[in-house]
Amino acid sequence: MPSVYLDELKPGMTASSTHTVTERDVQLFGEATGDMNPVHFDEEFARRTVFRGRVAHGALSIGYISALLGTQLPGEGSIFLSASIIFKIPVRIGDTVVTTATVREVNGRSAVMDCECTVEGKQVLTSEAHVLAPKRPSGA
Repeated sequence: MPSVYLDELKPGMTASSTHTVTERDVQLFGEATGDMNPVHFDEEFARRTVFRGRVAHGALSIGYISALLGTQLPGEGSIFLSASIIFKIPVRIGDTVVTTATVREVNGRSAVMDCECTVEGKQVLTSEAHVLAPKRPSGA
């Protein structure tokens, strides 16, 4: 999907992506961020927590939102300004996460996006994201 420029962005527009979380995703995310919390890497430890087993990093799902906003809606040239996030249920290795972003409103150069990640139809997280939408290049 090409970028949606600011002058084309309208409430109700939506985009989605799907990603199945792998062991490698969790390992690389932990290495990249330094978050090597054993709840993500040690099944025995994680079984003794509220999660009752290993879970993926919550911020990995936030990354799926960032990727969706930066590649699809609005797309290339957009800038993720801020987000409020509510985590609802954990994501586990092997889960297929469906990420959806819907334009709620456009204010000047920015857009408010309602975002969610789901696994098997259940909300994993919800987010209100603010994004600086790309302007149409001159001559385009």
